[in-house]
Formats: sequence, C-alpha cells, structure tokens
Amino acid sequence: MTEPSLQLLRPEQLDANGLVVTNPANGSQVATVRRYDTDALTRIIDAAEAARHGWAARTAKQRSDILRAWYDLIIAHTEDLARLMTLESGKPLDEARGEVKYGAAFIEWFAEEARRAYGEVIPTHAEGKRIVTLRQPVGTCAAITPWNFPLAMITRKVGPALAAGCSIIVKPAEMTPLSALALEALAQEAGIPHDLFRVAPAVKSSDAGDLFCTHRAVRKISFTGSTAVGKVIMAKAAGQVKRLSLELGGNAPFIVFDDADLDRAVEGAIASRYRNAGQTCVCANRFLVQDGIYDAFVEKLAARVGAMTVGDGVANPSAMGPLVSHREAARVAGLVAQAQAQGARPVGELADVPQGGAFHAPMVLADVTTDMDIAHEEIFGPVAPVIRFSDEAEALRIANDTPYGLAAYFYTADAARQWRVMEALECGMVGVNDGLISTEVAPFGGVKESGFGREGSSHGLADYMTIKYCLLGGLG
Repeated sequence: MTEPSLQLLRPEQLDANGLVVTNPANGSQVATVRRYDTDALTRIIDAAEAARHGWAARTAKQRSDILRAWYDLIIAHTEDLARLMTLESGKPLDEARGEVKYGAAFIEWFAEEARRAYGEVIPTHAEGKRIVTLRQPVGTCAAITPWNFPLAMITRKVGPALAAGCSIIVKPAEMTPLSALALEALAQEAGIPHDLFRVAPAVKSSDAGDLFCTHRAVRKISFTGSTAVGKVIMAKAAGQVKRLSLELGGNAPFIVFDDADLDRAVEGAIASRYRNAGQTCVCANRFLVQDGIYDAFVEKLAARVGAMTVGDGVANPSAMGPLVSHREAARVAGLVAQAQAQGARPVGELADVPQGGAFHAPMVLADVTTDMDIAHEEIFGPVAPVIRFSDEAEALRIANDTPYGLAAYFYTADAARQWRVMEALECGMVGVNDGLISTEVAPFGGVKESGFGREGSSHGLADYMTIKYCLLGGLG
C-alpha cells in the first residue's frame, strides 16, 4: 500500500483481482477491493440474520455505548477518511472533511436515540385489561448507497438500524467503496459484531439488488439513488411486502423573489448548487428569479461562479473537484450544449479546468425556459439554469410542475409569503432564506416520485422499528 489512508482498511477487504477504484481527478488507480457474488452475499445475509438476535437482546445503553465508541473512532480518523473520500470521489478535501463530520453526527445522534425508543401505555377500553405498545427492531436490513456522499449516506442508514437493534448489509456504489469499507473496519474496532454490519461490494449490482428483494431474511431495504432504480426495487420487493425507505431523484427549485436579500440569495445559491460539483440530490436544480431582480441576480451569481477554482481536491483542498467519472462529465456537457441550442445563454467567464480528469467548469445559464430539457432533467453537475418568473403564483406553478418532490429553496423578506410558499411547495424539505438544509436532527426525505421514508431525527429511528400492540387480560 502506498496510500497511507488505505491503512484503515483490513487486508481481507482488498483483492488484487477485485473491483478497481480510480481517482476521477486524474484516472489513477487508488485500490482494488474484494467483491461478493450472490452465493457469498447470501451467506452474509444469513450470518447477519443470526447475529441480530443477540444484538437486539442487549440493553439500549449497551448499543448506545458501542455506537458512541464508533463515532469517536470516526472523528479520530477524520483526515484519513476524508482523504480516502477525495481519492475515490473527487470531492475537495475541505468538503470531504465536512462530510466525515456530518456522517459521524448521525452515529452520535442515533447512539443517543437508541435510549429513547419508547413504547406507550394506552388507556384501557375494558376493566381487567391493559394496553401497551412496544417498539421492536424490524430485523435484518439491506442498504444500497450512492457515490456522491459515500460516507454520510451509509451512516444515516446504519446508525438507526444498529440503534434499533437490527443487522444491516450495505452494498456501496462501485465507484466509491473505500469510505464504506473503512467505516466497517472502524465499526468492528469499536465493538460492533462482525456479522451485524457488513459492507459488501457486489460482483454485479443488479444481482445484489435482486437478492435483497427476494431473500426472506431481509425485512427492510433502504435505497438512495435514481427514481428509475427505486421503482424496480419497489416492484420486486412487493413480492414479500418488504419495508422500504426510498430517497430518489430530485429537481429542486431555488426561488428568488424581488424583495429578497440579493447577496444572501447568491451565497445560498453557491452553497446549494456547486457543493460537490453539483452532485447532490438536494442541489438547487432550477433557479427561478423574479423579473425585477433577474438581471442583477444572474450578474452577481456569474461573477462568483467565474471566480471559482477547479482542480484536484487533494492538491487544492478548497477547489471544486471533478465529477465522479468522465461519463458523468460528458452527460452534463451534453445537457449544456442542448440547452444552448435551445436558446440558453452562458453568462460570465468560465473557470480554467485541468486537462485529463472528469472536470466540468462551473457555469450559469441565463434565458432558460420551462420547455427546455435542462429545466426538467436532474443535472447533477455544476450548472445553474436561471428561469424568469413574474409573480408568486407563476413561481409556484413552475416549482411544482415536476414529478419530483425532494427539496426546494426560496428567498423572500416577506414573512407572510414565507409561510404561504413554504406550505404550497410540494416537497419533503424546504429551505427558507437558506441554501443548506441537511442535518442529523431533522427528517430527510421526499414526496411524489422522490420517494418516501425519512432519515435523521427520531423519525429515522422509527423507520427501523415496528410497533407491537399488546393486550394484557385477566388483570381484574
């Protein structure tokens, strides 16, 4: 091993003939990791099913203490984990450090919530009888996670699963398994049983998904990814009526009204659109700006974007990094070219982009209209299409005219409008005068074709538990 951060991984997680992980900033090989075929995955599921009973039988405090020890180890290894993440995903080192802390916060939160999975006593309906409810773990779980947040997408699924008393198997994204494998190694160091939480890169992703949907021991699947794949999982899991949490595609509007604080709106736009090179599910995807400030907003945003630096996230920790692959960079470039052919106009100077990596310059597109494809596609790249609107009713019509409903943002100084628009937006999460909404203490999730279920907060723990109603008779 020449890369020091790879020392976090155990030898059995690596395989010279396994899955090749490359750095999207320069195409170099970072590591090769072990992959699991269907037979091996079946054995892992069976072992997790056997392990969960002993784990669930531990006291909530015992589970809490072990999760807390895991959290402490993650924080202690922040630099190594961040470097691994930058090498495999391309995101700049500063953002990777932030993700480690954000991801660790879910472990800390659910370590605390493990001790608060309360049942209830319900006033009885008859003499000599009492009614209670218990919250119990749903059972063995499976998670399928994406490449854009390779650490945090795992902790916010594994944290509540383990806190609730479940076992869980994670299939990480093929392009970014290293962060996940490092988390697994640290979990075992903290005292989490080997078979209880496993990270298993698959020989073939679709086969792993099929197995999770059909293996009877798997009681719940949590998936973060595209709506198209989420629908396939939902259909296949229906055969056994499995419990699901689906966090799927988005098309988040970012609305700026005439009365907004323009500088604050631009700062929020930068944070929401260009973080992780625009590769986040809650990114502002469409900028809707009212007539009176449209030109001023475009000008200010383009000036900020043109001043960005782009580069290798290890060498320049604060630069915007590459997209995750050359294929993704080409896809985003195709969307931009199509939008320009349909009449969109790039604004301002473009940042210099290094040669050889999967880079795409951050940019702003003005004169975008709602009939352009870029207004409906999930861009997943550093491009801000700006659409003009005239009044509140038009803004809401455009914002809600999508099958997706994950997140939305809007800026206004009018308190009454804040409540009207907040309530009228058809989405699971809303940022009002703020471009960053993710936190472990709040429920993360969407509506419509953006999925269902919630991650984070007490609701995230409840998604890994079932309610059992118990009637105690003969007490009179």
